[in-house]
Amino acid sequence: MHVCCTKDPKYKQKKKTTLKFFPRQQADLSITYDIIDSYKGNYKAEVTLENHHPLGRLDHWNLTFEWMRNEFIYDMRGAFTRRKDPSECLYSAAGQYYQDFDFSKVISCQKKPIISDLPPTLKDDDKVGKLPYSCRNGTLLPKNMNPMKAKSVFQMNVFKLPPDLNRTAINPPQNWKIEGFVNPHYKCGQPVRIDPTETPDPSGVEATVTAIATYQVACNITKPKPKTARCCVSFSAYYADSVVPCNTCACGCEDDDTRKCDEDARALPLPAEALLVPFANRTVKARAWAKIKHFDLPRKLPCADNCPVSLNWHLDSDYKTGWTVRVTLFNWVRRPFEDWFLAVRLKKAFIGFENVYSFNGTRLPKVNRTIFMQGLPGLNYLVGLTNGSKPGESPVPGKQQSVISFLKKSTPRIRVAYGDGFPTKVIYNGAECALPRRLPKRSGGSRRTPTGLLPAGVAFLTFVVISYYVPLQI
Repeated sequence: MHVCCTKDPKYKQKKKTTLKFFPRQQADLSITYDIIDSYKGNYKAEVTLENHHPLGRLDHWNLTFEWMRNEFIYDMRGAFTRRKDPSECLYSAAGQYYQDFDFSKVISCQKKPIISDLPPTLKDDDKVGKLPYSCRNGTLLPKNMNPMKAKSVFQMNVFKLPPDLNRTAINPPQNWKIEGFVNPHYKCGQPVRIDPTETPDPSGVEATVTAIATYQVACNITKPKPKTARCCVSFSAYYADSVVPCNTCACGCEDDDTRKCDEDARALPLPAEALLVPFANRTVKARAWAKIKHFDLPRKLPCADNCPVSLNWHLDSDYKTGWTVRVTLFNWVRRPFEDWFLAVRLKKAFIGFENVYSFNGTRLPKVNRTIFMQGLPGLNYLVGLTNGSKPGESPVPGKQQSVISFLKKSTPRIRVAYGDGFPTKVIYNGAECALPRRLPKRSGGSRRTPTGLLPAGVAFLTFVVISYYVPLQI
């Protein structure tokens, strides 16, 4: 006996029925809260952070949220809480309900815990490690740099209190916030129930594992408010003796600082060598430079920029067929930067971009007129601030430098020295840097008149002078 099977021409594949949850939102940073196990009094949650922005980034991230139903974290894998205090549990609602519970083993009973990623040294730890996309010291890179490092995962065992003692009573935490070190400002929404996350079966069979419930928190990058930046930019040029430094209090000022300096005063012009020393050591140079150049000094000098990272954009040359820029990064903190990146937006000069020499530079196809730069393989490490070689010398910042070349073939009408050669937006490690409010001036106090307008101006002035002194003949 045998059986023949033929395809039914009238068969139509049934559409997959989906639950009536919200669709996944598009966000710069997406946080998913997956319930992977659920019991009467507790559940296991897996939290996944995914970076979707081409210029977004997090380093040493700190994640915080707020429990709304007196939950507490009993155990964690892939991350840790910044504070562990068993006494907070004993004198809380959790301590009153769980009378015979050993709270010395509880991770956190805080209403607003601060959670951080584990270091790579604990990657293979049997208790807290051995979880994919974890133990990376809180680093989330853009996908265009490394797709495998654009995701971070950790798990936590959450205990509940009455009246939520059943398997389906799950209330995700609210008021999520995340921040990093010299990273973008993120604004996060509230958790939204979405379709459950589907993942391949970890055993290797061709099966799909579905989460019990999934919630999404959408976080988007916001523009930093004035004096809240995390990096700053200074401008200089081959035709100017003075450097336009970073803005006063670009990255904020403390109240104690403003008593001795003016937080609203315009930053003083500086000599080029002053960029190599910390701000505390620039006062003498600024006063001496003002005396040489006959600048007026206010009674109360402007405050420092207080930025951990600064960048100098120096217009190095401008000739008939092209022009060049020298970019220098300065690290003013002891902590180094690994796998750093720099993004520069140039409105008119972008088309003429030719090459970056000491960095790895490329155009970003999905970002408007932006050049993306990072260190070459093995050189993508910006060291921290170090002490001087001799006692009493100023600390030395970590620095890296490169030259960028541009061609004028595709931008024949570009005016490099009149603003077209300076960026309109600079991003370091995802954080938008504060730009100076003015451009460098030519030595002598005024900028050169465009050559095309010079003959017309001379002719006009000549006509006015002749008309004033010579009477008209009728």
